[in-house]
Amino acid sequence: MKKLVIGIVVLVLVGAGVYTALNWNSDDGEQRTATANAEVRTIEQVVTATGRLQPRDFVDVGAQVSGMLNRIHVEIGDHVEEGQLLAEIDATVLEARLDATRAQLKFQQAQLAERQALLDLSLLTLRRQERLFEDRATSEDNVQSAAAQARAEASRVDAIEAQMEQTASSLRADEANLNYTRIFAPMSGTVVNIQARRGQTLNAAQTTPTIMTIADLSVMQIEAQVSEADISRLGPGTSVYFTTLGNRGQRWYSTLDLIEPTPKIENNVVLYNALFEIENSRGNLLPQMTTQVFFVVESAEDVVSVPVAAVSPRGPGRGQVTVVRDGAREQVTVQTGVSDRVYIEIKSGIEVGDTVVLGAGGMPGMGQRPGQMAGGRPGGR
Repeated sequence: MKKLVIGIVVLVLVGAGVYTALNWNSDDGEQRTATANAEVRTIEQVVTATGRLQPRDFVDVGAQVSGMLNRIHVEIGDHVEEGQLLAEIDATVLEARLDATRAQLKFQQAQLAERQALLDLSLLTLRRQERLFEDRATSEDNVQSAAAQARAEASRVDAIEAQMEQTASSLRADEANLNYTRIFAPMSGTVVNIQARRGQTLNAAQTTPTIMTIADLSVMQIEAQVSEADISRLGPGTSVYFTTLGNRGQRWYSTLDLIEPTPKIENNVVLYNALFEIENSRGNLLPQMTTQVFFVVESAEDVVSVPVAAVSPRGPGRGQVTVVRDGAREQVTVQTGVSDRVYIEIKSGIEVGDTVVLGAGGMPGMGQRPGQMAGGRPGGR
Protein backbone atom coordinates (compact mmCIF):
# COMPACT_ATOMS: atom_id res chain seq x y z
CA MET A 1 0.00 0.00 0.00
CA LYS A 2 2.85 2.40 0.85
CA LYS A 3 4.62 1.60 -2.40
CA LEU A 4 1.45 2.39 -4.32
CA VAL A 5 1.09 5.79 -2.65
CA ILE A 6 4.75 6.65 -3.28
CA GLY A 7 4.39 5.66 -6.91
CA ILE A 8 1.35 7.87 -7.40
CA VAL A 9 3.15 10.86 -5.83
CA VAL A 10 6.17 10.35 -8.09
CA LEU A 11 3.95 10.19 -11.17
CA VAL A 12 2.16 13.37 -10.22
CA LEU A 13 5.45 15.23 -9.68
CA VAL A 14 6.91 13.99 -12.94
CA GLY A 15 3.74 14.97 -14.80
CA ALA A 16 3.80 18.46 -13.30
CA GLY A 17 7.45 18.87 -14.28
CA VAL A 18 6.82 17.77 -17.84
CA TYR A 19 3.81 20.10 -18.15
CA THR A 20 5.84 23.06 -16.83
CA ALA A 21 8.74 22.35 -19.16
CA LEU A 22 6.45 22.10 -22.16
CA ASN A 23 4.73 25.38 -21.33
CA TRP A 24 8.07 27.07 -20.51
CA ASN A 25 9.42 26.30 -23.93
CA SER A 26 6.19 26.82 -25.83
CA ASP A 27 5.80 30.62 -25.48
CA ASP A 28 9.26 31.47 -26.85
CA GLY A 29 10.62 32.64 -23.51
CA GLU A 30 8.50 35.81 -23.40
CA GLN A 31 7.45 35.19 -19.81
CA ARG A 32 11.06 34.65 -18.78
CA THR A 33 12.25 38.04 -20.02
CA ALA A 34 11.72 41.45 -18.42
CA THR A 35 10.61 44.07 -20.93
CA ALA A 36 9.66 47.73 -20.96
CA ASN A 37 8.10 50.14 -23.41
CA ALA A 38 9.78 53.21 -24.85
CA GLU A 39 8.09 56.27 -23.35
CA VAL A 40 8.23 60.04 -23.56
CA ARG A 41 9.69 61.61 -20.44
CA THR A 42 11.96 64.40 -19.22
CA ILE A 43 15.42 63.22 -18.27
CA GLU A 44 17.76 65.20 -16.05
CA GLN A 45 21.37 64.53 -15.27
CA VAL A 46 21.81 65.97 -11.79
CA VAL A 47 24.39 66.41 -9.06
CA THR A 48 22.80 65.87 -5.66
CA ALA A 49 23.85 67.50 -2.43
CA THR A 50 22.48 68.34 0.98
CA GLY A 51 22.07 71.94 2.02
CA ARG A 52 20.80 74.21 4.73
CA LEU A 53 18.61 77.30 4.56
CA GLN A 54 19.83 80.62 5.94
CA PRO A 55 18.50 84.17 5.62
CA ARG A 56 20.39 86.09 2.97
CA ASP A 57 20.46 89.24 5.12
CA PHE A 58 20.65 89.10 8.91
CA VAL A 59 22.33 90.98 11.73
CA ASP A 60 23.25 90.19 15.31
CA VAL A 61 22.05 93.11 17.43
CA GLY A 62 24.49 93.73 20.27
CA ALA A 63 25.15 96.16 23.10
CA GLN A 64 27.92 98.76 22.93
CA VAL A 65 27.75 99.65 26.63
CA SER A 66 27.71 97.61 29.80
CA GLY A 67 24.80 97.52 32.20
CA MET A 68 21.71 95.64 33.24
CA LEU A 69 19.16 94.91 30.52
CA ASN A 70 16.03 96.64 31.77
CA ARG A 71 13.50 96.00 29.03
CA ILE A 72 13.07 94.00 25.82
CA HIS A 73 10.28 95.37 23.66
CA VAL A 74 10.01 92.53 21.12
CA GLU A 75 9.59 88.78 21.08
CA ILE A 76 10.81 86.00 18.81
CA GLY A 77 8.86 86.03 15.56
CA ASP A 78 7.97 89.73 15.71
CA HIS A 79 8.46 91.78 12.55
CA VAL A 80 10.37 94.99 13.21
CA GLU A 81 11.11 98.05 11.12
CA GLU A 82 14.44 99.80 10.81
CA GLY A 83 14.88 102.28 13.68
CA GLN A 84 12.33 100.59 15.97
CA LEU A 85 13.21 100.48 19.68
CA LEU A 86 14.18 96.93 20.65
CA ALA A 87 15.61 97.04 24.16
CA GLU A 88 16.83 99.37 26.92
CA ILE A 89 19.84 99.10 29.23
CA ASP A 90 19.99 100.69 32.70
CA ALA A 91 21.41 104.20 32.11
CA THR A 92 21.89 105.35 35.74
CA VAL A 93 25.68 105.23 35.72
CA LEU A 94 25.99 106.75 32.27
CA GLU A 95 23.59 109.58 33.13
CA ALA A 96 25.63 110.39 36.22
CA ARG A 97 28.83 110.36 34.18
CA LEU A 98 27.24 112.66 31.63
CA ASP A 99 26.12 115.09 34.34
CA ALA A 100 29.66 115.14 35.76
CA THR A 101 31.15 115.92 32.36
CA ARG A 102 28.66 118.73 31.79
CA ALA A 103 29.49 120.20 35.20
CA GLN A 104 33.20 120.03 34.43
CA LEU A 105 32.61 121.85 31.17
CA LYS A 106 30.70 124.61 32.99
CA PHE A 107 33.53 124.93 35.50
CA GLN A 108 36.05 125.30 32.70
CA GLN A 109 33.86 127.90 31.00
CA ALA A 110 33.93 129.91 34.25
CA GLN A 111 37.71 129.54 34.42
CA LEU A 112 37.95 130.75 30.87
CA ALA A 113 35.90 133.84 31.66
CA GLU A 114 38.18 134.57 34.64
CA ARG A 115 41.34 134.12 32.60
CA GLN A 116 39.92 136.19 29.77
CA ALA A 117 39.31 139.02 32.24
CA LEU A 118 42.86 138.74 33.58
CA LEU A 119 44.16 138.77 30.03
CA ASP A 120 42.23 141.94 29.26
CA LEU A 121 43.62 143.54 32.43
CA SER A 122 47.17 142.55 31.54
CA LEU A 123 46.77 144.05 28.07
CA LEU A 124 45.50 147.33 29.55
CA THR A 125 48.42 147.35 31.94
CA LEU A 126 50.82 146.75 29.08
CA ARG A 127 49.41 149.64 26.98
CA ARG A 128 49.54 151.99 30.01
CA GLN A 129 53.15 151.07 30.67
CA GLU A 130 54.00 151.65 27.02
CA ARG A 131 52.49 155.19 27.10
CA LEU A 132 54.31 155.98 30.33
CA PHE A 133 57.54 154.74 28.82
CA GLU A 134 57.02 157.07 25.85
CA ASP A 135 56.67 159.96 28.31
CA ARG A 136 59.75 158.82 30.21
CA ALA A 137 57.51 158.20 33.23
CA THR A 138 58.34 154.51 33.75
CA SER A 139 61.22 152.15 33.25
CA GLU A 140 61.78 149.67 30.47
CA ASP A 141 61.70 146.83 33.04
CA ASN A 142 58.09 147.67 33.91
CA VAL A 143 57.11 147.57 30.26
CA GLN A 144 58.80 144.20 29.76
CA SER A 145 57.16 142.81 32.91
CA ALA A 146 53.70 143.93 31.73
CA ALA A 147 54.29 142.31 28.31
CA ALA A 148 55.36 139.02 29.92
CA GLN A 149 52.28 139.07 32.14
CA ALA A 150 50.02 139.58 29.09
CA ARG A 151 51.65 136.67 27.25
CA ALA A 152 51.25 134.41 30.31
CA GLU A 153 47.58 135.24 30.64
CA ALA A 154 47.05 134.55 26.92
CA SER A 155 48.72 131.13 27.36
CA ARG A 156 46.47 130.34 30.32
CA VAL A 157 43.43 131.22 28.18
CA ASP A 158 44.68 128.88 25.41
CA ALA A 159 45.23 126.07 27.97
CA ILE A 160 41.70 126.37 29.32
CA GLU A 161 40.24 126.42 25.81
CA ALA A 162 42.14 123.19 25.05
CA GLN A 163 40.78 121.62 28.23
CA MET A 164 37.30 122.68 27.22
CA GLU A 165 37.71 121.02 23.82
CA GLN A 166 38.80 117.81 25.54
CA THR A 167 35.85 117.98 27.92
CA ALA A 168 33.45 118.66 25.04
CA SER A 169 34.80 115.57 23.26
CA SER A 170 34.22 113.50 26.41
CA LEU A 171 30.75 115.00 26.64
CA ARG A 172 29.91 113.84 23.12
CA ALA A 173 31.20 110.35 23.95
CA ASP A 174 29.12 110.22 27.13
CA GLU A 175 26.04 111.38 25.23
CA ALA A 176 26.65 108.67 22.61
CA ASN A 177 27.07 106.02 25.30
CA LEU A 178 23.83 107.17 26.91
CA ASN A 179 22.09 106.84 23.55
CA TYR A 180 23.52 103.33 23.19
CA THR A 181 21.45 102.27 26.19
CA ARG A 182 18.44 102.45 23.83
CA ILE A 183 18.95 99.77 21.19
CA PHE A 184 17.23 100.26 17.83
CA ALA A 185 16.73 97.90 14.91
CA PRO A 186 19.50 98.38 12.30
CA MET A 187 17.35 96.81 9.57
CA SER A 188 13.79 95.67 8.90
CA GLY A 189 13.12 91.98 9.39
CA THR A 190 11.97 89.26 11.74
CA VAL A 191 13.35 88.59 15.21
CA VAL A 192 14.60 85.02 14.86
CA ASN A 193 16.52 84.71 18.10
CA ILE A 194 16.79 86.45 21.48
CA GLN A 195 19.86 85.43 23.46
CA ALA A 196 19.70 87.90 26.36
CA ARG A 197 17.05 88.09 29.08
CA ARG A 198 15.58 90.93 31.06
CA GLY A 199 17.65 91.62 34.19
CA GLN A 200 20.81 90.16 32.68
CA THR A 201 24.00 92.19 33.13
CA LEU A 202 25.72 92.85 29.83
CA ASN A 203 29.51 93.27 29.80
CA ALA A 204 30.68 95.11 26.70
CA ALA A 205 34.20 95.80 28.00
CA GLN A 206 35.92 92.97 26.05
CA THR A 207 33.36 91.59 23.57
CA THR A 208 30.09 92.83 22.19
CA PRO A 209 27.28 90.82 23.81
CA THR A 210 24.57 89.75 21.36
CA ILE A 211 21.02 90.49 22.48
CA MET A 212 19.04 89.22 19.50
CA THR A 213 19.23 88.38 15.80
CA ILE A 214 17.12 90.06 13.12
CA ALA A 215 16.80 88.43 9.70
CA ASP A 216 15.10 89.30 6.44
CA LEU A 217 13.22 86.09 5.65
CA SER A 218 11.82 87.33 2.32
CA VAL A 219 14.92 86.02 0.52
CA MET A 220 16.66 82.87 1.73
CA GLN A 221 20.08 81.52 0.83
CA ILE A 222 20.87 77.83 0.47
CA GLU A 223 24.34 76.60 1.27
CA ALA A 224 24.76 73.20 -0.41
CA GLN A 225 27.83 71.04 0.18
CA VAL A 226 29.08 69.47 -3.06
CA SER A 227 31.83 66.84 -3.19
CA GLU A 228 35.06 67.56 -5.01
CA ALA A 229 34.21 64.83 -7.55
CA ASP A 230 31.17 66.80 -8.77
CA ILE A 231 32.09 70.44 -8.18
CA SER A 232 33.88 70.81 -11.54
CA ARG A 233 30.58 70.06 -13.32
CA LEU A 234 28.90 73.11 -11.77
CA GLY A 235 29.25 76.82 -12.35
CA PRO A 236 27.39 80.10 -11.85
CA GLY A 237 24.09 79.98 -13.71
CA THR A 238 23.60 76.21 -13.35
CA SER A 239 19.92 75.40 -12.87
CA VAL A 240 19.07 74.00 -9.46
CA TYR A 241 16.03 72.92 -7.50
CA PHE A 242 15.59 71.61 -4.00
CA THR A 243 13.09 70.02 -1.64
CA THR A 244 12.78 70.16 2.13
CA LEU A 245 12.47 67.26 4.53
CA GLY A 246 9.00 68.38 5.54
CA ASN A 247 7.68 68.79 1.99
CA ARG A 248 9.40 66.52 -0.49
CA GLY A 249 6.56 66.93 -2.98
CA GLN A 250 7.26 70.61 -3.64
CA ARG A 251 10.24 71.88 -5.59
CA TRP A 252 11.82 75.33 -5.41
CA TYR A 253 13.78 76.40 -8.49
CA SER A 254 16.73 78.79 -8.74
CA THR A 255 20.18 79.16 -10.32
CA LEU A 256 23.61 78.73 -8.79
CA ASP A 257 25.20 82.04 -7.74
CA LEU A 258 28.58 81.23 -6.24
CA ILE A 259 30.96 78.41 -5.40
CA GLU A 260 33.15 79.24 -2.42
CA PRO A 261 36.78 78.45 -3.26
CA THR A 262 37.73 77.37 0.24
CA PRO A 263 36.65 73.77 0.95
CA LYS A 264 35.50 72.13 4.14
CA ILE A 265 36.93 68.74 5.07
CA GLU A 266 34.60 66.42 6.97
CA ASN A 267 35.66 62.83 7.72
CA ASN A 268 38.39 63.12 5.05
CA VAL A 269 35.78 64.19 2.46
CA VAL A 270 36.44 67.47 0.65
CA LEU A 271 33.26 69.53 0.24
CA TYR A 272 32.67 72.90 -1.42
CA ASN A 273 29.86 75.29 -0.57
CA ALA A 274 27.59 76.13 -3.50
CA LEU A 275 25.36 79.13 -2.77
CA PHE A 276 22.11 80.25 -4.37
CA GLU A 277 19.07 82.29 -3.35
CA ILE A 278 15.31 81.72 -3.39
CA GLU A 279 12.35 84.04 -2.91
CA ASN A 280 10.37 83.31 0.25
CA SER A 281 7.43 85.69 0.00
CA ARG A 282 5.04 83.19 1.65
CA GLY A 283 7.40 82.45 4.52
CA ASN A 284 7.34 78.67 4.05
CA LEU A 285 11.12 78.40 4.23
CA LEU A 286 12.66 78.86 7.66
CA PRO A 287 16.27 79.13 8.88
CA GLN A 288 18.24 75.92 9.44
CA MET A 289 15.87 73.78 7.34
CA THR A 290 17.64 70.81 5.74
CA THR A 291 17.29 70.60 1.96
CA GLN A 292 17.96 68.01 -0.72
CA VAL A 293 19.52 69.92 -3.60
CA PHE A 294 19.62 68.87 -7.26
CA PHE A 295 21.94 70.71 -9.67
CA VAL A 296 20.77 70.09 -13.25
CA VAL A 297 23.94 69.50 -15.27
CA GLU A 298 22.10 68.43 -18.44
CA SER A 299 18.47 67.83 -19.30
CA ALA A 300 16.22 66.73 -22.18
CA GLU A 301 12.49 67.48 -22.10
CA ASP A 302 9.78 65.26 -23.61
CA VAL A 303 12.13 62.82 -25.34
CA VAL A 304 11.86 59.11 -26.17
CA SER A 305 13.48 57.10 -23.42
CA VAL A 306 14.02 53.54 -22.23
CA PRO A 307 15.51 52.07 -19.06
CA VAL A 308 19.30 52.10 -18.98
CA ALA A 309 19.25 48.33 -18.50
CA ALA A 310 17.91 47.96 -22.04
CA VAL A 311 20.87 49.60 -23.76
CA SER A 312 24.30 48.11 -24.36
CA PRO A 313 26.88 50.85 -25.06
CA ARG A 314 28.53 50.79 -28.47
CA GLY A 315 30.66 53.90 -28.25
CA PRO A 316 30.02 57.57 -27.46
CA GLY A 317 26.38 58.41 -28.12
CA ARG A 318 25.59 54.98 -29.52
CA GLY A 319 24.07 51.82 -28.14
CA GLN A 320 22.28 48.61 -29.00
CA VAL A 321 18.77 47.67 -27.94
CA THR A 322 16.87 44.41 -28.32
CA VAL A 323 13.35 45.19 -29.55
CA VAL A 324 10.42 42.77 -29.58
CA ARG A 325 8.47 43.11 -32.84
CA ASP A 326 5.80 40.74 -34.10
CA GLY A 327 6.71 38.20 -31.44
CA ALA A 328 10.39 38.08 -32.41
CA ARG A 329 13.44 39.94 -31.21
CA GLU A 330 15.72 42.09 -33.26
CA GLN A 331 18.69 44.19 -32.33
CA VAL A 332 18.56 47.88 -33.13
CA THR A 333 21.42 50.35 -33.07
CA VAL A 334 20.27 53.57 -31.40
CA GLN A 335 21.65 57.04 -30.84
CA THR A 336 21.64 57.88 -27.14
CA GLY A 337 21.56 61.17 -25.26
CA VAL A 338 21.09 62.29 -21.68
CA SER A 339 20.90 59.67 -18.95
CA ASP A 340 19.90 59.92 -15.31
CA ARG A 341 21.27 56.41 -14.57
CA VAL A 342 17.73 55.02 -14.57
CA TYR A 343 16.47 56.10 -17.99
CA ILE A 344 18.35 57.15 -21.10
CA GLU A 345 17.31 59.35 -24.01
CA ILE A 346 16.95 57.64 -27.40
CA LYS A 347 17.46 60.14 -30.20
CA SER A 348 16.91 57.68 -33.04
CA GLY A 349 16.43 53.95 -33.67
CA ILE A 350 13.19 53.22 -31.84
CA GLU A 351 9.84 54.91 -31.40
CA VAL A 352 7.41 55.51 -28.57
CA GLY A 353 5.62 52.29 -27.66
CA ASP A 354 8.33 49.90 -28.86
CA THR A 355 8.94 47.02 -26.47
CA VAL A 356 12.56 46.60 -25.43
CA VAL A 357 14.20 43.76 -23.55
CA LEU A 358 15.86 44.67 -20.28
CA GLY A 359 19.36 43.32 -19.89
CA ALA A 360 19.44 41.85 -23.43
CA GLY A 361 20.82 44.75 -25.41
CA GLY A 362 23.78 43.75 -27.54
CA MET A 363 23.25 39.94 -27.11
CA PRO A 364 23.82 38.69 -30.66
CA GLY A 365 21.51 36.17 -32.21
CA MET A 366 18.76 36.18 -29.56
CA GLY A 367 15.39 35.69 -31.21
CA GLN A 368 16.57 36.80 -34.69
CA ARG A 369 14.81 35.46 -37.70
CA PRO A 370 16.87 33.69 -40.36
CA GLY A 371 18.65 36.19 -42.54
CA GLN A 372 17.90 39.12 -40.21
CA MET A 373 20.83 41.46 -39.52
CA ALA A 374 21.52 43.09 -36.16
CA GLY A 375 20.34 46.65 -36.00
CA GLY A 376 17.03 46.39 -37.83
CA ARG A 377 14.59 44.43 -39.92
CA PRO A 378 15.57 42.75 -43.21
CA GLY A 379 16.47 45.39 -45.72
CA GLY A 380 17.35 47.98 -43.06
CA ARG A 381 15.22 50.45 -41.05
